[in-house]
Amino acid sequence: MSSAHKNLSEFSIADLPAIHDKVFAIVVAEWNTEVTGALYAGAVNTLLAHGAVEENIRTVSVPGSFELSLGAQKMAQKEAVDAVICLGCVIQGETRHFDFICQAVADGITNVSLKYDKPVIFGVLTPNTQAQAMDRAGGKHGNKGDEAAITAIKMLAIK
Repeated sequence: MSSAHKNLSEFSIADLPAIHDKVFAIVVAEWNTEVTGALYAGAVNTLLAHGAVEENIRTVSVPGSFELSLGAQKMAQKEAVDAVICLGCVIQGETRHFDFICQAVADGITNVSLKYDKPVIFGVLTPNTQAQAMDRAGGKHGNKGDEAAITAIKMLAIK
């Protein structure tokens, strides 16, 4: 996942663990559905392509990115869930709202991961414009949903 590439979703898949028996929770924000829907599709397709079983992918929708942390916590506290992938998009606006939401989401997701000692992945776009978001949700810069899924799989190898 190097920024040296135009397509940021290029990654090494060497040494990925087997995930056929792993349970993934995907918490996806409903706000900016055009973007988050594409991120979600990318994450699910990537998990399935690397051996996840469809029945072992749990999905929870939350109203917006701010609510990702609580949604992630609800899923992470379930013993059967091995990893949680959080998907959202906060687009820069004219006010400081963007800064507060992005910081709160980043801190919240990190705290959930540490509290439950399992991978909780930050798949939240923070672009300046809708066009930049679409470029990162399956456009010319890849799909952050793909990256989030690969990150979850790689983090399970550490556990």
